[in-house]
Amino acid sequence: MKKRMSKITLLLAACFVLIVSGCTSKSNSEGEKNKEGLTEFTLFSADPHSQWDDMGSPVSKVVKEKTGVTLKPEFDVNGGDQKIALMVASGEYPDLITPKGGAGTLVEAGALIDLTDLIEEHAPNLKKIYGDYMNRLKWSSKDESIYILPTTPVDTQYFSPGHGVGLQHSVVKELGFPEIKTLKDYENAIKQYKEKYPEVNGQPTIGLSLLADDWRIMISTTNPAFWTTGVSDDGEFYVDPKTYEAIFHYKRPEEKEYFRWLNHMNAEGLLDPESFVQKYDQYLAKLSSGRVLGIIDDDWQFAEAQRSLREQGLHDKMYGLYPATLNEDMKHANFQDAGYLAGWGIGITVDCKDPVAAIKFLDYLASEEGQMLQNWGIEGEHYTIEDGKRVISDEEMDKRNNNANYVKETGIGVLKGFAPSYGDGVLDSNGQTYTIASPEQVKDSYTDVEKEVLSNLGVEMWRDLYPQKDEFPVKPWGVAFNIQVPSDSDLALIEQKVLDIVKKRIPEAILAKPADFDKIYDSFLKEIDKAGAKEAEAMRTELIKERVELWNN
Repeated sequence: MKKRMSKITLLLAACFVLIVSGCTSKSNSEGEKNKEGLTEFTLFSADPHSQWDDMGSPVSKVVKEKTGVTLKPEFDVNGGDQKIALMVASGEYPDLITPKGGAGTLVEAGALIDLTDLIEEHAPNLKKIYGDYMNRLKWSSKDESIYILPTTPVDTQYFSPGHGVGLQHSVVKELGFPEIKTLKDYENAIKQYKEKYPEVNGQPTIGLSLLADDWRIMISTTNPAFWTTGVSDDGEFYVDPKTYEAIFHYKRPEEKEYFRWLNHMNAEGLLDPESFVQKYDQYLAKLSSGRVLGIIDDDWQFAEAQRSLREQGLHDKMYGLYPATLNEDMKHANFQDAGYLAGWGIGITVDCKDPVAAIKFLDYLASEEGQMLQNWGIEGEHYTIEDGKRVISDEEMDKRNNNANYVKETGIGVLKGFAPSYGDGVLDSNGQTYTIASPEQVKDSYTDVEKEVLSNLGVEMWRDLYPQKDEFPVKPWGVAFNIQVPSDSDLALIEQKVLDIVKKRIPEAILAKPADFDKIYDSFLKEIDKAGAKEAEAMRTELIKERVELWNN
């Protein structure tokens, strides 16, 4: 029998449920036919979904017609950990769940069903899409059950960078299109432009703004220490590529120098003083105003602000991503190949009354027909067939590129994150790509300002500025951050303690007087060791070695 959460943990979480939300009984309609005659599955997602269409868009209506299924979702804005703990405490679960890093807790509680037989009997499209990666779906070497269907696109080719330092096109144009290869280049560009234009529309110009709102501190404040020092993101750990030994990445001397640079940016008055207190919506609003010259973030996190700037016609205030590192000897590892990333995805819970219908629904989304709907839309409405090929009109492509609510209004891509999908560049049975993405499509989507900037930098695409995939070895462990551990395990508890210290001490080090930086940073490293960092590193190392063995078995 699987280990459960401790009685004390369960009792405390249950009490919290009673105090905050009161006792509720399960709906009798879960998994049963609704008034439309559809099977309605409840779904919990650990991520928000700003484009959710209530299954009422044209594409989602087709999906409902084809599958007889509709979804009643709940989207979390805080990463899902607290909600998942409450589910485990109450013993009540939605039918479907995308738990991100919370899957370990659910498996430990016995909340997820093994999907192996369901896939074998009812899901030929899932078997086809995963193909040679089916082995990576196994939970562990000790438990080869399949609890989670990974939703990472399969065999994708990346046409755009996802990480880097973001700089407004207006800055690059004003300064004569300088190369942004190092953080010093980046700093100089921000400083020169800010001095020349201290205000934007009557508001003070902001040099560099970071985000540290709850878990997002890792995306904008701490994870960039990986990228700017020549290695790729593994969550809270740096993994030695030869020995697979893991250490908290803050211990790398190179990363200390990255945070020292942020401390310097603050001392120079180039860092947004609200970086460590602003909320996510405030951050997006600030970027959308056009007065923030630089950001250091992942593309998905500032995408909404990027769309807003585009819709406002502020094309010169949009951001380009640059592979800036501490020095020119380091290579930005955005395009390093981690292989197929199993670990995070969607599961079916023990409370699902009709798991066969659920797996068939997910299988449909993974089918060629389902993929066409989620990527291209409806034939005759969103694309046409010409000479046997799908073609999107210029008018429709303009809507895709410039309508911020395109996904919600059409349903194209609304359900894409709830099932596996083929990645960019993968060919369907007719020899055309499953997705609309191609180098040509990406270039066509650029604004005239982007094309001008890239042309003057001597490249055609943003990815051309970066070191390419073949310049790095493939990571045999994938990424360390999606190796699942139960939330009440010793490893998870230590990692949370360390993260709590990080959230406090890294901003403190960045905002300190430069003369105090070393003292504060060195004290921070001692503090995380005292919290059990070395024990956690040993446990994480063991998990990484186990994954390498499992995936290469």
